[in-house]
Amino acid sequence: MYQNHYNDANHEHMVQPGMVYISYPTENGLIYTKEELENLYKVCRECNLPLYIDGARLGYGLMADGSDMNISDIAHNCDVFYIGGTKVGALFGEAVVITNEKLQKNFRYYMKQRGGMLAKGRLLGIQFDVLFENQLYFNISKHAIDMAMKIKKAFLDKGFKFLYDSNTNQQFPIISKEILSKLSDKYSFCLWEKIDENTSTVRFCTSWATKEEDVNELVKDIENL
Repeated sequence: MYQNHYNDANHEHMVQPGMVYISYPTENGLIYTKEELENLYKVCRECNLPLYIDGARLGYGLMADGSDMNISDIAHNCDVFYIGGTKVGALFGEAVVITNEKLQKNFRYYMKQRGGMLAKGRLLGIQFDVLFENQLYFNISKHAIDMAMKIKKAFLDKGFKFLYDSNTNQQFPIISKEILSKLSDKYSFCLWEKIDENTSTVRFCTSWATKEEDVNELVKDIENL
């Protein structure tokens, strides 16, 4: 993409590439392997492009089945990432981590200019202090993964197919209109993609706050479809 931009004779009329932005995990519930992230970061450095990782669901990605990374691996293979707070137990806010020293200069001025500096910002930090005590951030993220895997297994055992093979807290079963109508009377989920006239993919999301008894009830209802 970087080379394609400059090889285009009209490149000066287009937005200049300035950064590579990825999400971990992705909106489709997929995760990068450590090798994939290392290779991507290598290319970014070769092209002199900062790599930014959207970590809104970072905990759920790191604790997903098949993940071979920890938070240190994330930090060593990007220039900036953020630790999602609101999706993983915090009342509000995210923690931006700038690992590239060249990008750290003047960041607090940018926060001020863009209206991002809180008058009592320490309150935001207290949340993350607590979340990273005794592995709490990772333990509650693992809970969400465990709940999602129970839902995934229930659908698979019943013969349902999935749009994506996600091992994170997001699951994407393909379900008929009739069954969706039954489930929607009792459960909330997001319509993700229409497959054909009779079936659609929906997204079920679990979180740190998902109750196991609620998941067990959903599993029972899936078994009885």
